[in-house]
Amino acid sequence: MHRIAGYFLGALLSGTFFFTAGAQSPLYSVGTPDSVYSEILGESRQLYVQMPLGYQPDSDKKYPVAFLLDGELLLPALAITQDYYSGGFTPEMVLIGIANDHDRIRDLTPTAVENLYGMPFQGESGQADRFLRFMAEELLPYVEANYPVTGYRMLIGHSYGGLFTTYALLSHPELFANYLAIDPSLDWDNRAMLRQLQTLKPGDLPEGKSLFMSLNGQLHMADPDITMYNIHQDSTPATEFARANMAFRDALLPYTEYGVDVLWDWYPSDLHGTIPLPSLRDGLMALFQWYQMEDVHRFNDFETPTEELLAIIEHRAEKLEA
Repeated sequence: MHRIAGYFLGALLSGTFFFTAGAQSPLYSVGTPDSVYSEILGESRQLYVQMPLGYQPDSDKKYPVAFLLDGELLLPALAITQDYYSGGFTPEMVLIGIANDHDRIRDLTPTAVENLYGMPFQGESGQADRFLRFMAEELLPYVEANYPVTGYRMLIGHSYGGLFTTYALLSHPELFANYLAIDPSLDWDNRAMLRQLQTLKPGDLPEGKSLFMSLNGQLHMADPDITMYNIHQDSTPATEFARANMAFRDALLPYTEYGVDVLWDWYPSDLHGTIPLPSLRDGLMALFQWYQMEDVHRFNDFETPTEELLAIIEHRAEKLEA
């Protein structure tokens, strides 16, 4: 099935709809509009910026920054998740939603194709390199000049956005610290990203990088008897999306020996259109596990010595300063 319709089909099937930046709930305002003109793209790109809950305009405090592809759709989900978990589970962050509602396939796919899901494709594709240049050379400097952000960045994308996220990791891993690829379309062009991964050598991905990937539960669009136990016995196009996702994960796992964190989860109850919400929560929690305070249960134990409690607090303070 044509993946470009994934958001809308998933929403219709599940009854789940996202608020967009132009149709927000009056109880929760998400994303201040901004834009940046790109010489590389030859167009202006719409942004939606969400500041942390504790942000004070007169403060000199700076924050990590998360860049979210398809931000016009997904920023409300990310903002709500971050509001619930920031501080204790994730750091406070500036959230930058990047609009991809125009020429999405062109910008987010790494290779050009003439056929897409068995049908002729006459649109533009394969310009992920140009879009990543726009981010590296124009968007990142713009954000750093206009918003209180540090150099600690993460990239988040769903579907083709997830495909682009893996492309950014493999092509220019220095740009971001963390990568969250939600149900990425790794079946693109006969597993183009897997082929690129297979050209890398140990050390090409720097130590300390982290990737969280997810996979939706609909392993076969029309056959519920296809499960995790037998999917590899199937070689039809109907299961290629899931099999490509798992093949990429398996090929990346050896890099854990070289300091690259590879995190993966399967969501059997979710569709392609509903998986962003649980993936955002679990992905943020997993990618920022290092940030979270250890031994919290010791605070609820009246027998814990004061010296031990102070050591736990001091360890966390040292960790956050590093």
